[in-house]
Amino acid sequence: MVNLRAMREKRKMTQQELANRAGIPQQTIAAIETGIRKNPGVMTLFPICNVLKCTIDDLIVEDEKGA
Repeated sequence: MVNLRAMREKRKMTQQELANRAGIPQQTIAAIETGIRKNPGVMTLFPICNVLKCTIDDLIVEDEKGA
């Protein structure tokens, strides 16, 4: 669902760095990136977006929009 890995790597951050700064577990970041957690909620994505300085729409993979 989300293009989190690309956004995180673009900012040269590890999963642990992002998790620490967003205040969520690193396992959550890993689960989203690997697709185990397919539909993370707004309460999870919002702090991630704050750290990555992007919108939730920026994280959505293009071919999934409107699907």
